[in-house]
Amino acid sequence: MPMHAYRCADCGAECELLVRSTDPLPVCPSCGSADLRRALSRVAPPGQSAKLVSGARKLAAKEGHFSNYSKGERRG
Repeated sequence: MPMHAYRCADCGAECELLVRSTDPLPVCPSCGSADLRRALSRVAPPGQSAKLVSGARKLAAKEGHFSNYSKGERRG
């Protein structure tokens, strides 16, 4: 079932609904109106975690922290 974003033309409420092609037209969960307009969904921004981890490891290596070393290197 695809998820679609809708905006109600009567009350202006925005919602996301799971709608099958065989279902009747959805109604607004706020006011019950059937005058819903399909809206463009917002795209999620790209993840930043890999960049943050890379930066933290470079800083740890520069400062000499043990978190930068492998398990074999920590024992010695």
